[in-house]
Amino acid sequence: MNKIKVFLLIVLTQLSLNQNIFSTSISDSIMSSQERPDSNGSYYSGVYKNLFTELLYKSEAEVQLKIDFAFNQIFYGNDSTQRIYYPVGTDMAYIEDINNQDVRTEGMSYGMMIAVQLDKREEFDRLWKWAKTFMQHKKGPGKDFFAWHCKTNGEILSPTSASDGEEWFVMALFFASARWGDGDGIYNYKAEAQSILNAMLTKTESSDDRNIITNMFNKKEKQVVFVPDGSADDFTDPSYHLPHYYELWSRWADIENQFWSDVANTSRDYFKKAVNPNTGLVPDYTKFDGTPYDPWGGGHDKFQYDAWRVISNIAIDYAWFAKDDWEVTECNKLLDFFYSKGINTYGDLYTLEGEQFSSEHSTGLLAMNAVACLASTNDNRKDFVEQLWNVEIPTGQYRYYGGMLYMLGLLQVSGNFKIYDLNKAINEN
Repeated sequence: MNKIKVFLLIVLTQLSLNQNIFSTSISDSIMSSQERPDSNGSYYSGVYKNLFTELLYKSEAEVQLKIDFAFNQIFYGNDSTQRIYYPVGTDMAYIEDINNQDVRTEGMSYGMMIAVQLDKREEFDRLWKWAKTFMQHKKGPGKDFFAWHCKTNGEILSPTSASDGEEWFVMALFFASARWGDGDGIYNYKAEAQSILNAMLTKTESSDDRNIITNMFNKKEKQVVFVPDGSADDFTDPSYHLPHYYELWSRWADIENQFWSDVANTSRDYFKKAVNPNTGLVPDYTKFDGTPYDPWGGGHDKFQYDAWRVISNIAIDYAWFAKDDWEVTECNKLLDFFYSKGINTYGDLYTLEGEQFSSEHSTGLLAMNAVACLASTNDNRKDFVEQLWNVEIPTGQYRYYGGMLYMLGLLQVSGNFKIYDLNKAINEN
């Protein structure tokens, strides 16, 4: 090979290397560390852990049988003692809080999420039409928000909205759009989700007047509010913080994408302030700085029923996005706390310092603690997963809340609580 050819070969090789370096640099600048596919979160890998098979060595068939049995009992079991899902006419249904004899946006949106995860489109559409027909405000300052609870005949008991219901409605509708595609009218799932999402940020920014509807997210604090009206928008509920949902909204929303990304990060930082540093316990309500708050004297500055759900929010955020190793530390700490209280006997209500004031070993809390095992590295996590596997499905008067959390826990721990990616669905179509 003559000298000219060697020279040209060297030049071409160097140009190719430079082009690769340049391309990599551009790619790195566009794809932030949040978006890199080498993260081990399920959003990037598409892999969802099944702790029943991984830790308990159950077969996939056994796990599926347990999920099917639970769904059939909770949705289609005995009218008086088992089911909480009740069809109405030919195309509607509601989830009933049996103890309080009402229908709540919390339960309706949980029911829709369970339905979309299990590919139960009929049940999903029935629940959505009932919520849309009887609960959603069609006009006025609260337009597109939902009355948080109604009678089973659809009569509104309170026009006030509870922010978690809207959050779960939006996520369930987005997943439905990605999984099944959009239909017409109220079954254009994506359009319905976007309308609710947009309404969250386009009301009055802040007011202490109970007659004025405010944003569902405080734009200054970048946090979800407890209730979007009156003084109830001046604080938050830790269990309403869903950073894994906000991450997806930042990718799928029509507007305010950067805001949703910021809210996700704010929620992760907020959790660190809200939890007790020794026990890992979190209160029902806090101020935006994480300080425990009890505005009406109901003990909500303590670890009570709402707070059970926080640990699953933290664990699913880590399982899906794996952005903050603190979430692993928190899950480990909280499981160690409950383990120290007796794995088979720990109570369900505590002061943040760890003083127990209820001896009930509730299925709802048991299920949420099992979900924590998705992020935990503790040796004792097998015991929490085994408890969920062995516990009976809630029945009787108080089966609503425990049953909903049990069903969600089963899906999450078994790897059946998945992201149905709206962007991928759009590209495929």
